[in-house]
Amino acid sequence: MNWFILALLAMLCWSGSDLFSKMGSRPDDKLSHWKMVISVGLIMGLHAAFEVFVNHVEINLHIIIAYLPASALYILSMVLGYIGLRYIELSISSPICNTSGAMAAILLFLFFGEALNVPQGIAILAMAAGVVMLAIVESREDEQIKLERQKAENLRYTKSILALLLPILYCLIDAAGTVADAVILETLDEASANVAYELTFLVMGILSCIYVYGVRRERIEIPREGPKLIAGICETAGQLAYVYAIGANAVGAAPIISCYCLVSVLWSRIILHEKLSWKHYAAIAIAAVGIVMMGAMDP
Repeated sequence: MNWFILALLAMLCWSGSDLFSKMGSRPDDKLSHWKMVISVGLIMGLHAAFEVFVNHVEINLHIIIAYLPASALYILSMVLGYIGLRYIELSISSPICNTSGAMAAILLFLFFGEALNVPQGIAILAMAAGVVMLAIVESREDEQIKLERQKAENLRYTKSILALLLPILYCLIDAAGTVADAVILETLDEASANVAYELTFLVMGILSCIYVYGVRRERIEIPREGPKLIAGICETAGQLAYVYAIGANAVGAAPIISCYCLVSVLWSRIILHEKLSWKHYAAIAIAAVGIVMMGAMDP
């Protein structure tokens, strides 16, 4: 399949994962993040089985353990991201989370001496400025105005440092996962590493299932869990399209895929009816410019 189509698919699938993860993360469900892990783990486990038994990708315990540091960081960041979606609008959370690429570049520069050119430096500053602006706007926004713009969703979000801290933690931990990737993939095959990640997610999904439905005695409500399953499908499909698109044309595909958070903001406005102030959109636009620039600089 053409790399351009694959890049568009990755962008749409990951923005869809954002959308359906948000729809499945209701503020009144304190276990929604573990239920998301169950859904994503199930779908990733099915795809891992396909890769192993149909495509004959090599996998063993040694590979799983070798890739475990990266897997653990990626999964932890996703769990925190799922928790954060209970407390903050998707249109704010997604751009913050997607600045992890800039943070990864900084970490690679600080600890591994990777070179950063001037456009990459400008991109990082733009993303950082956007995130800081979002934090300032959120903290200073009048509570009554905040309530008014949340009426369309019939949701009441918590106004606290936690709301912004969780997507920021996602960004930092996901970036650390990227750094771990850069080190581990020097000795592992990418397809095997991806299967190792999916199988680790499957194990987390099984453990979460035991906790939610065994220990906490939650009732299984299939209609309510539907968005979580769709989010899992989108996440796995996006990862698959991403791997092949980047492999075919990294320079062309990276900027396109990096725009997925902008599509997430679009979905949040059209489908979730989230309404932000012009200050929010200005901050998001600045971060988005940085994201696209960083994608364009991907070697």
